[in-house]
Amino acid sequence: MTSAAAAAGNENSAENPWPVRAVSTRVAKYIDRLGTIWIEGQLTELKLRQSTAWMVLRDPAADMSLSVSCPRALVDDAPVALSEGTQVIMLGKPQFYTRNGSFSLRISQIRAVGIGELLARIDRLRRLLDAEGLFDPRLKRPIPFLPNTIGLITGRASAAEHDVVTVAQSRWPAVHFDIRNTAVQGTNAVPQIVEALRALDAAPHVDVIVIARGGGSVEDLLPFSDETLCREIAACTTPVVSAVGHEPDNPLCDLVADLRAATPTDAAKRVVPDAAAEQALVTDLRRRSAQALRNWVHREERFIGQLRGRPVLAQPLQALDARAEEITRAVAAARRDIRRLIATETDHVGHLSARLATLGPAATLARGYAVVQNLSAAGAVLRSAQDAPAGTRLRIRVADGAVTTVSEGIYDEH
Repeated sequence: MTSAAAAAGNENSAENPWPVRAVSTRVAKYIDRLGTIWIEGQLTELKLRQSTAWMVLRDPAADMSLSVSCPRALVDDAPVALSEGTQVIMLGKPQFYTRNGSFSLRISQIRAVGIGELLARIDRLRRLLDAEGLFDPRLKRPIPFLPNTIGLITGRASAAEHDVVTVAQSRWPAVHFDIRNTAVQGTNAVPQIVEALRALDAAPHVDVIVIARGGGSVEDLLPFSDETLCREIAACTTPVVSAVGHEPDNPLCDLVADLRAATPTDAAKRVVPDAAAEQALVTDLRRRSAQALRNWVHREERFIGQLRGRPVLAQPLQALDARAEEITRAVAAARRDIRRLIATETDHVGHLSARLATLGPAATLARGYAVVQNLSAAGAVLRSAQDAPAGTRLRIRVADGAVTTVSEGIYDEH
């Protein structure tokens, strides 16, 4: 058979399928070329046999796991006691078992993740989430003043649950709780908390969600710095309160949550108002408002009293009376001046009348003079003897009347 025919015979197709052994062998050879790799994860299962240890290594940030195996002596000689939830770093070689088609890692070294390394990773995640804006105060949702129902995520029968429920009900007896018990440490903590958080966020009757846990070591509180949980808290539409650990503890969920409480007891105090304190506040506000109202009334009464005490309001006609006297005096003076003016003008008119009478024709007639009129000339006053020739009818007016006569001509006195 030529090389071309052999290559054609090795081609994979529907007409020329590979047998299972050929596929398994090829996959095994491909995986074997990967060599040894370092891997980090969290132990979720640990089964010890007489000479072999079988474990499941889980990625805390994703729902993925991987089976690993190693000699039991490697587990017994590990730098820390291995148990479920331990964060470890392993050196292993990927293996594909052709017999049953399973994949596994054969471990040759085990190292525990130190506290310093955990804190450094948490700090790197903190900077990443901060850069994405998950800690922005403007994104914080306000906590309702008086929630009807509080969603509580905590460990079963834990001191944190007891503290939150007891303190909240003592402060406001009418408050209700929707409690979801989950694991609060270990490998199952993050998926259970995330599931409970989604359920409470979707519940329309829940007004605020409290995530509560007591204090613990960095390893115990590690789930509350998990990236998946932090992003889930940021995505909630219901306000979330983080009450994890004690005052010195500061997991990343505290920074993402809408409100951080130092302890579970502090969370209950900050979420639920104190009925006695609110009643005392209402009583004090009522007292202060009543006192303020009384002070306002007294102040207005004093102001009105001051207004009434002013002369313009106490004796409103006083100004008019004073002006009335002035008007009376002014009227009297005006009348006096008018009478004086009239008297003066009357005397002046009298003098003018006397002068006019003295100069008038009546006074002249009274002294013996007469006014002669020519009746033939339409009553023209006779001014010359030449104007009254003989036969001219004349009218002679004297002081007490008038007579008519006929002119006989010019009279010659010589």
